[in-house]
Amino acid sequence: MTPIRMAVPNKGRLEDPTASLLAQAGLRYEKTDRALSVPVRGANVELLFVRAEDVCELVADGVAALGVTGLDLVMESELGLDVVCELGYGNCTLTAAAPNASEVAGVEDFAGLRIATSHPRSTSRFFAGKGVDITTVPLTGSVEVAPKLDVADAIVDLVSSGSTLLVNGLRPVVTLLESEAVLVATADRRADGGDTARVVTMLRAVVAARRKRYVLMNAPADALPLIEEIIPGLDAPSVVPLAGSDHVAVHSVVDADRLWDVLPRLEAAGASGILVLPIEQMIP
Repeated sequence: MTPIRMAVPNKGRLEDPTASLLAQAGLRYEKTDRALSVPVRGANVELLFVRAEDVCELVADGVAALGVTGLDLVMESELGLDVVCELGYGNCTLTAAAPNASEVAGVEDFAGLRIATSHPRSTSRFFAGKGVDITTVPLTGSVEVAPKLDVADAIVDLVSSGSTLLVNGLRPVVTLLESEAVLVATADRRADGGDTARVVTMLRAVVAARRKRYVLMNAPADALPLIEEIIPGLDAPSVVPLAGSDHVAVHSVVDADRLWDVLPRLEAAGASGILVLPIEQMIP
């Protein structure tokens, strides 16, 4: 049986977190430095290691059934790919920035300016949608230095921490797009069952699990109504009576980003022996 192909980044900021995602989903493989493709052990899947910028084209052309790349590159490609799943890493923004000494303060102030960017389609589309006429200067690297070299008056580039802008005397003005790593497919391949659907399910299960924590605790039975209000769980918390006691054991799934608020409230409600455990995979 012909394996399904999945294109994944072979370098850059998405490489390591993508490898971690695949491993946690059970897609295990052995890769050498020169390997361009490898089979996944125990699954009818072949991984293609390519530049993140090439993933969309390979998926659109049918070379790969699935691909992992940045949402910014999906939007830039204009190939009509479906975003199957947001993967929760590689977060950044596509940002328009101007030199610190510039008087540019808003979208309208970019009118008539030359804007250097590695995302010329997204840049043109954004400013055209705002009714602002600009000239794009396509660059594939070192976009931040374009104003210093008088190649452009401003830039549009991916920003994570903002430190690169600061070093190059630039300041962010407007966000064009919020980006992160995504799983993409064509509409017809997304509708396929079989191995494609299995891969999608496994990856989604990992992404969902990363956003949750499994919480266990003991509590007085009469505190249960209050605890249920604090942690309702997926449907409702699991409650198990403790032998020879008026206490119960409560198990629930909680959003990871709510723990800061939830744990003190559980303790105040009378819960004790509270355990917070990671979840490997979860299908809501």
